[in-house]
Amino acid sequence: MIPASFDYVAPKTIGKAIALLQQHGAKAKVLAGGHSLLPAMKLRLASPKILIDINRLPNLDYIKESGGWLRIGALTRESALDESDLIKSKYPIIADTARVIADPLVRNMATVGGNLAHGDPANDHPATMLALGAEIVATGPKGKRTIPIESFFIDAFQTALKSQEILTEIRVPMPKPRSGGAYMKLERKVGDFAIAGVAAQLTLDDAGNIKTVGIGLTNVGLTAIKAEKAEAFLRGKTPDDATLKQASELAAAASQPQSDLRGPEEYKRAMVRVLTFRALKRAVERAQAG
Repeated sequence: MIPASFDYVAPKTIGKAIALLQQHGAKAKVLAGGHSLLPAMKLRLASPKILIDINRLPNLDYIKESGGWLRIGALTRESALDESDLIKSKYPIIADTARVIADPLVRNMATVGGNLAHGDPANDHPATMLALGAEIVATGPKGKRTIPIESFFIDAFQTALKSQEILTEIRVPMPKPRSGGAYMKLERKVGDFAIAGVAAQLTLDDAGNIKTVGIGLTNVGLTAIKAEKAEAFLRGKTPDDATLKQASELAAAASQPQSDLRGPEEYKRAMVRVLTFRALKRAVERAQAG
C-alpha cells in the first residue's frame, strides 16, 4: 500500500523541530523509528501533510543514571536497551521488554520514545513504565515539563503530549536494594503484538516482605492498565505463592480485554492471571538475588 503524499523535513535542532510543529499544527507528525507511524500511513489510518523526522536531533540517544534516575533519551533504539549492560544488570524488566518487541531488524530502528508516544495499548513499554513509576519529559515552546506516567496515557492512541511538544526523555527511579522486576508477554508468534502482557516491579523490605510494587498490563484495555488493587493488596505481604495468586486474581479483574482474532475475552483475562503470577514470581526471585 502507498501512503498519501506528504512533505518531509529533518531539522537538526529541537528548537527548529518545535517551530515546525507550531507552524503546521495537527497536519504534522513526528517521525522517530517509524515502525508504528509508517504502517498507519500506508493503511491510510494516518495522513499527515508533513513528517518531521527527529533522527538528526542531537543528544537524544543515551542511557545513563544521574540524580537518582535512569535517564533514557527518546531516540534510544530498542536494540540498545537490549544490549546495555546497565539495563541488563539493574533494570532487567526493561531488558525483558525490549527483547520481545517485534524482531531484531525492527529493534535496530524502533525507539523507546516512539513506542510510548504512539499511545498504542498493544505496545510493550507502557505497562513496564507504569510498573516502574516512570516520568515522561516533554519539550515544547515553553521549555520542558515532566508528566507522571500514570497521567500520560489518556485513551487509545492518545497521550498527554500537546501538539507542539516532543517526547525527549524517559526517567525511571533508580532501584532500591532488594528490588526486582520482570515483563511477561504471550504472543501468537514471535514478534507479534501481545495477546496479553504483564510487567511487575517490586522492592522487598529487610524482613523479605513486599515494600513497594508496581504492576502494568499490556493490550487488555484501551490503554495500558495499572493494576492498583493488586498493588495495594501486595504491600506489606510475604511474597509466597498463595499471596501472589490472590494478587493475580485482582490484576485479572482489573483487565478490560475485548474478544478479537487474538482470543476471546475470557481467555485473555485468564492469561493476565497466569502472566501476573509468573511476572511477580520472577520479580521476587530477582529481588531476593539482588
